[in-house]
Amino acid sequence: MARFGLPALLCTLAVLSAALLAAELKSKSCSEVRRLYVSKGFNKNDAPLHEINGDHLKICPQGSTCCSQEMEEKYSLQSKDDFKSVVSEQCNHLQAVFASRYKKFDDLFVELKRYYVVGNVNLEEMLNDFWARLLERMFRLVNSQYHFTDEYLECVSKYTEQLKPFGDVPRKLKLQVTRAFVAARTFAQGLAVAGDVVSKVSVVNPTAQCTHALLKMIYCSHCRGLVTVKPCYNYCSNIMRGCLANQGDLDFEWNNFIDAMLMVAERLEGPFNIESVMDPIDVKISDAIMNMQDNSVQVSQKVFQGCGPPKPLPAGRISRSISESAFSARFRPHHPEERPTTAAGTSLDRLVTDVKEKLKQAKKFWSSLPSNVCNDERMAAGNGNEDDCWNGKGKSRYLFAVTGNGLANQGNNPEVQVDTSKPDILILRQIMALRVMTSKMKNAYNGNDVDFFDISDESSGEGSGSGCEYQQCPSEFDYNATDHAGKSANEKADSAGVRPGAQAYLLTVFCILFLVMQREWR
Repeated sequence: MARFGLPALLCTLAVLSAALLAAELKSKSCSEVRRLYVSKGFNKNDAPLHEINGDHLKICPQGSTCCSQEMEEKYSLQSKDDFKSVVSEQCNHLQAVFASRYKKFDDLFVELKRYYVVGNVNLEEMLNDFWARLLERMFRLVNSQYHFTDEYLECVSKYTEQLKPFGDVPRKLKLQVTRAFVAARTFAQGLAVAGDVVSKVSVVNPTAQCTHALLKMIYCSHCRGLVTVKPCYNYCSNIMRGCLANQGDLDFEWNNFIDAMLMVAERLEGPFNIESVMDPIDVKISDAIMNMQDNSVQVSQKVFQGCGPPKPLPAGRISRSISESAFSARFRPHHPEERPTTAAGTSLDRLVTDVKEKLKQAKKFWSSLPSNVCNDERMAAGNGNEDDCWNGKGKSRYLFAVTGNGLANQGNNPEVQVDTSKPDILILRQIMALRVMTSKMKNAYNGNDVDFFDISDESSGEGSGSGCEYQQCPSEFDYNATDHAGKSANEKADSAGVRPGAQAYLLTVFCILFLVMQREWR
């Protein structure tokens, strides 16, 4: 036995040395945990200097631990804040993109702002009213030897459709202007709705089950002294898909909405380009005026027959607000460099091209959100680091498969308990807002007018579950599409006259027409 005494002694010393070293390392690990805990603003007295028994832990693995009960509770709140912050960062970038592009459209169409933001007056009616008022003015000018009362001029306007004093110009111009204005307004509204949806959905409120999973993923490794070991990527993915299950259900309607926006963008680059429509509008209106002048005798005779003979003005009091020679003149051409631009000098063509690229990048945003969160180095280890990562119990490979996106796929989520029978109310409202806006986009694409009625006061409410904390729900819109061959039920009901407020909106929409018309007469 004597000859085995020295080796046995050396072996015993080695074991003791290893045990002491392990204890020292654990002590250092707990010291590092304590340092990081204090760096987050927590009380250092909560954190033990050495390992303690972990029977008090409710979520993190029990056994020897560096965490007290107070630490676990505060880590739980911190993990919730960390999650909300990372999700918000992912969404804020997209929301900023939509907000900035909407602002550029707002700058570009500042003259039309009241129409495409609060456009609850039918554009076709306003165009008809414009030509009726122009006929009244022209009729007075070509018959300047007569006195016309307001009542007589109202009678004159009733003959606009019957006499067609301006030829086919009003019909063609109405079709082009309506399509261009509706497409621009609807596209701008789409950008606003997209930003609103992202803003509301980005404010997440994790459930208790989600918060427990987040604590286990982000901070329970600290309790084991593994402060530098990050969660496994697939482990993170399962937790994010469970916590963001309702957000994942947005993806289908979101992608349909993006596709519809891209369709309208193509129209804005082509036949519905408002600049292409507005550039020659001075010539078109001039053609209409010339047509009226050429047919002024016949028009006047038929009006006199229908409305009665007017009263001649006393000699020397012939009314001329514009000289007759003005009617034989054409407007100066509207040069491309005079086109409306944003404050940054971006024309409509370049702006639409830019927005199209951003829209394409925004597709599948919600189904990609869990992966994008886990791609953040603060949340998980790299996808290739599968062995040296935290799997919720220790430093080892994560063995479970990644579940699908959306609420229906969370029944078998191994990390987060999700009640798949209770969809989030706020998310459902965002889905409806996207669905309604998609319908408006498709009608704008087809050249149909779209009426917007903001009823946001009637649609406020709160989300639940893992939805948003945002108190106010999105604006929802009643939908009314009208083709150019007939009238909607609302229009028929108002066919006896212009809707209340139409005159104000008429001035708003046609301010740009008059800006174009205000050229120097040759």
